[in-house]
Amino acid sequence: MVQLRKKMVIKEVITTDQLGQPCDPISRVAILAVIRNPLAGSFSEDLSELFEVGGALGEALAVEAVAQLNGPPVSYGKAAIVGVNGDLEQGGALIHPKLGAPMRAAANGGEAVIPSNAKLGAPGCAIDLPLGHKDNPWSFDHFDTMTLSIPDAPKPDEIVLCLAYADTGRPIPRCGKGPIKT
Repeated sequence: MVQLRKKMVIKEVITTDQLGQPCDPISRVAILAVIRNPLAGSFSEDLSELFEVGGALGEALAVEAVAQLNGPPVSYGKAAIVGVNGDLEQGGALIHPKLGAPMRAAANGGEAVIPSNAKLGAPGCAIDLPLGHKDNPWSFDHFDTMTLSIPDAPKPDEIVLCLAYADTGRPIPRCGKGPIKT
């Protein structure tokens, strides 16, 4: 059973670009869960315990995050910050094998790979969680990032699991809809 220390929900509603040019509202929601890392402090070939934790947490957290959006989810991403007594692969085990299915279910589908990031870090460490279109991996307009952190996490024996969704792409995108042929 996973030991959840705390959860944080971050909601942004963007109404202008960085220079103040008005845009249609964009909502982005991230949900962060701080859990005890059951494998902290030791090497393990078998990471399946974290696979299961990622799937179980994903079912609850993804639905909660999507419910906070102002429109249907279009983009998504995931990340993990592993405390310093852990191993980077433990973060990968939490976010890769079983987290994707509940994230896609909450987004009503998703053909594209879910962009992700994992790193080791101390309390307050920030992570850049990448966002991408849930169905079109070449939608440049939806390449985006949320920078996330929790001031007191992760402790050395914890992992911060992060899931995020957006209801549209970047403000006033102008980079194109797909690959540029040269």
